[in-house]
Amino acid sequence: MPDPQHTKNNDLITGFIMPSLSLQSTLSETSATTAHIEPVPRPVGTGAARGGNARSHKPSVVPGLVLACSVGAVAWGLGNIWPIIGGPVFGIVLGLLIRNLLGVGVVFRQGLAFCARQVLQLSIIALGFGLSIQQVARTGLESIWVTLISVSAAFLTAWLLGRMLGISGKLKMLIGVGTAICGGSAIAAVTPVIRPEEHETAYAISTIFLFNIVAVLVFPLLGHWLNLSDTGFGLWAGTAINDTSSVVAAAYSYSQAAGDYATVVKLTRATLIIPICLVLAVLVAWKEKQQGSTGLNLVRIFPWFILWFLVASLVRSAGLIPETMLPWLQTAAHALIIVSLTAIGLSSDMRRMAVAGIRPVLLGLGVWVAVAGSSLAVQALTGGW
Repeated sequence: MPDPQHTKNNDLITGFIMPSLSLQSTLSETSATTAHIEPVPRPVGTGAARGGNARSHKPSVVPGLVLACSVGAVAWGLGNIWPIIGGPVFGIVLGLLIRNLLGVGVVFRQGLAFCARQVLQLSIIALGFGLSIQQVARTGLESIWVTLISVSAAFLTAWLLGRMLGISGKLKMLIGVGTAICGGSAIAAVTPVIRPEEHETAYAISTIFLFNIVAVLVFPLLGHWLNLSDTGFGLWAGTAINDTSSVVAAAYSYSQAAGDYATVVKLTRATLIIPICLVLAVLVAWKEKQQGSTGLNLVRIFPWFILWFLVASLVRSAGLIPETMLPWLQTAAHALIIVSLTAIGLSSDMRRMAVAGIRPVLLGLGVWVAVAGSSLAVQALTGGW
């Protein structure tokens, strides 16, 4: 029979020595151990008591916002030194270089997305304070017929060239809509209507993005080479460049007047996404023998910032803003544009283009050339530039 005293001594040795031998294992299981430890009481009303810990884990926009503003400030300075290039172009190029050469951490993602969308829309609204409602209406009416011609050219080219390249119907539609209307926003709008495969949406967005970057860099140079007027370049950029951000970057790099004109033209063009989505919904419903497209949501796809742009223009036209404030608002709009475009560059992974293959790129190139060429051709025939 074991000696009771001996057993007691063994228990003491085990109790004091074994924890020391298993310290490494204990440290690796801290989370499991601390589950049995009573938390230190906090005063009532603190963040922890109100569920603040849960909120603290939500992604913050601050890191990405600070990064975009910091790089944007450098782009602003470079744009002042080389105004022929301009701050918006420097912003998107610097962002691309940092993103693809150095990398950008996940912690910045939420803030960059905020800048690329909300800040961009805010900059468009701020631009409205610099334009009278009469100017907006006149520009929209002057450009609508050129817009309709270039949009028609985009869809016709996408259909014909897409068939030649053997590209699926949905991918053709995505690239055609993205090039004709407003880039990624148009692709996002028609996706719930035609319901493409995920890889088709990724191919289309990557292709559209490539030619957005090319347009920002090439259009101002071509405009000066062609000796386009401010209005002529604004009409060309507004009808031929895909995304709103790229239109703003290229046009304001050309001149302030070209930027103002191109912005109104582009916003007029963006409203066409509504009838296009309606037509596509009817076609899809007919083809699939459905009663209607359950994925269509006009409230969601409508570009509401266009209405706020018009409100800002109405406020300016009504004389509710002192004239001394207008230059400040214009400067603020320009700064917001640079920040948003910098964020777009910081968010864009150029390596994704490698997986898209050459055929979508060729289709995007053909449609883009058709849109740009038809817009210039109409202006040349009418003496618009």
